[in-house]
Amino acid sequence: MSIRVRFAPSPTGFLHVGGLRTALYNYLFARRLGGVAVLRIEDTDRSRFVEGASENIIATLRWAGIEFDESPTNGGAFGPYTQSERLDLYRKHAEILREKGEAYFAFDTAAELETMRQRQKEAKQAIRYDRLHMRNELSLGAEASRELLASDIPRVLRLKVPDSGELRFQDSVRGEIVVQCSEIDDQVLLKSDGFPTYHLANVVDDHLMQISHVIRGEEWLPSTSKHVLLYRAFGWEMPVVAHLPLLLNPDKSKLSKRQGDVAVEDYRAKGYLPAALVNFVALLGWNPTADREIYSLQELIDSFDICKVNKGGAVFDLQKLNWMNTEYVKQLDPADAASLLLPAAREAGYEVSSEYLAQVFVLLRERITFLHDLLSVGDYMFHAPQEFEEKFRSKHWKDGSAALLRPWLARVRESSPFDAAGLHELTAAYVEEQGVGFGKLMNPVRLMITGKGAGAGMFDTMALLGRDESLRRMDHFLDGLAQ
Repeated sequence: MSIRVRFAPSPTGFLHVGGLRTALYNYLFARRLGGVAVLRIEDTDRSRFVEGASENIIATLRWAGIEFDESPTNGGAFGPYTQSERLDLYRKHAEILREKGEAYFAFDTAAELETMRQRQKEAKQAIRYDRLHMRNELSLGAEASRELLASDIPRVLRLKVPDSGELRFQDSVRGEIVVQCSEIDDQVLLKSDGFPTYHLANVVDDHLMQISHVIRGEEWLPSTSKHVLLYRAFGWEMPVVAHLPLLLNPDKSKLSKRQGDVAVEDYRAKGYLPAALVNFVALLGWNPTADREIYSLQELIDSFDICKVNKGGAVFDLQKLNWMNTEYVKQLDPADAASLLLPAAREAGYEVSSEYLAQVFVLLRERITFLHDLLSVGDYMFHAPQEFEEKFRSKHWKDGSAALLRPWLARVRESSPFDAAGLHELTAAYVEEQGVGFGKLMNPVRLMITGKGAGAGMFDTMALLGRDESLRRMDHFLDGLAQ
C-alpha cells in the first residue's frame, strides 16, 4: 500500500494543541513508513471562516518543524490544498450520488426544521431529519419536486441513510466500531449556498487524493459512520481510520480555553521552544518506551506506531510541559540561545554582544524554564543591582560583614588571573585564616554583586562580570554603608 495521509484543519482561528498533535501524528506516521503527508485547508464552512487563519496555521506548523509534502500548485513544496477552490468537484460528485439514488434534495425552511425538532423533543425522540414528513424529493414525489427544482427555492442535498441494518468498521486505535443505521441522520451534503458540508468534501478529497490512512481526533468518530455510507454509495474503498484520544484538563474535563491556553500560538508567545512542545504533544496518548520522556523528532519518527496510541483521554499536564521546556533550554547551543535572545536583550536596553549573552546563558541555563527568563533571572549580569532582597540582606549581612570583607577585597584586587579557580583558591585560604565558613563571606558578596539570594556560583559570576565590574559593585555597596 502507498502510504498517504493528510492533516485537514479548518481556518476558524489559531491552531489548537489538539490540532498540532493530529498534524504531528500524521507527519510521524508518513515519515516512519516512507509515505506522503498532505496539508488540506477545509474552508467550506464560510460562516466560521477567519481571515488569515490559514496562513497562521501554516506558519505555526513550520515553527513546530512539521513540513508537509505536496501541493497542487507549487511542484511538491509545502501545501496546501484548499477546498473552496475545488467546489466544482464536490458538486459533480453530489450529482452522482443523487443520480444513484443515494442522496436527495430537501426544500425545508429553517422554521420548518425548527418545528420538526421541537416536535421530536416533545415526543422524546432522537433529533434527526424526518424524511417521511418533511418537504423533499422522496416525500413530495417526482412532479412536485420538479416544480420546486425549477424554481429559485433554496434546497439542500441530503444523504439517504438506510432505514435499518448496521455498519461495522475497524479503527486502528479503538478496534471494531458498530453503529446502527437507525441512529444516523440524513446528513446534509450540499448546502443551499452551493458549498459542500465537511462530510461530502472530506470523503471526495480523501478519495481523489488517494489518502490511505485518516488519522484525526476522537471528536470526528461519530461522523465516520456517515463517511462509511458515502464510500459505499460511491463504490470506493475506504481509508484506514484512527481516532486519537481527547486532550483533557487535570480534572479530566475536555481541554478548553475556559481553563487555560489551548492555542499553539499562546505557548509560542510564552516562550516554549518548538522542540519541547512537539515532544510533549507527541506523548499525549502515546510513548515509545516507559523509561524516558525526552525524544528528538527523528527518534519520534523512528518509533511511531499508530496501533500503540491509547484509547483513553490524555491529560495535558502543564507542569510536565514546563519541566520538558526546562530540559530543552539546557540543551540549547549557547550561540543559538544568544541569537534568539539578542533582540529581546537589545529591546530591554542591554547593549551586549552575542558572545557575552552566550556566556551568561551557560552560567544560568540550569536555573531557567524559558529562554527569556535569562533577562530577568540574570538581570544583574547586564547592570548593577538597583534593589537588594531585604530578607536575604537581613539574614546574611551582619555587623561584622564589612570588616570581614575588606581584607578579602584587597586580595581580590591583586589576584591574577581573575578567574573562578583563582578566586576560589584565594577565598578558601582567607576563610581558613579567619576561621569562618564560606557562606559567612560569600553570601554578603552575592548580595553586593547581584542583589539576590540565589543565582549561579559567585566565582563564575564574578569571573564573567570581570574584575573591574565586580569590585566596582562591592565598593559602591560598602561606600554606601559608610555614608
